Amino acid sequence: MKIIPPSFEIIGPMDGTEILKNIERAGRTCYKSEDLITEDSAAAFVKRILKRGHESVIEHDKATVKIICDRGVTHEIVRHRIASYSQESTRYCNYAKDKFGNELTFIRPYFWEEDGDKYRVWRETMQKIEDAYMELLTLGATPEEARSILPNSLKTEIIVTMNLRSWRHFFKLRTDAASHPQMREVARPLLDEFKRRLSVLFEDIVY
Repeated sequence: MKIIPPSFEIIGPMDGTEILKNIERAGRTCYKSEDLITEDSAAAFVKRILKRGHESVIEHDKATVKIICDRGVTHEIVRHRIASYSQESTRYCNYAKDKFGNELTFIRPYFWEEDGDKYRVWRETMQKIEDAYMELLTLGATPEEARSILPNSLKTEIIVTMNLRSWRHFFKLRTDAASHPQMREVARPLLDEFKRRLSVLFEDIVY
């Protein structure tokens, strides 16, 4: 059994300067003001359209992120539209195989101290689930049958692609204090990274 923290990775190039220029080119079509485009006009233009609530323009660009988290968190992530998702499948993945280290991997619930009773109960339960999962496979169950006992804490990987307007909506909801703590554990540092790369588009979202 392996226990890991959640993590994320931004997939592919995410050039903030080029993204803002693309958005400006699209947005100025609405006003036929393309003649006002200069080498450094994009950031100011995008700030103005966001202030006006004209967010449909930022749908012309997107970002893709690989998120490693527990399956309970992905149940919340995939409720977001418009987006595309590709997720690790417990139906086809056989965790008794060498490529998975012959073990299950779980996401550590950070809200419990590792030396506390709650964490102890959780860890013991995960071990029992791993033992039962492996036994089912030994008895001839297929992975899609054995997965019926797998918990929310099981580690999963999901590739998420959203346009930038959808990412703004995602961050407004999933970094808020009302969101699930394990969702915030992923969403807040991811928002910080988006702000670092695309501050104009995300600097107004605070938690």
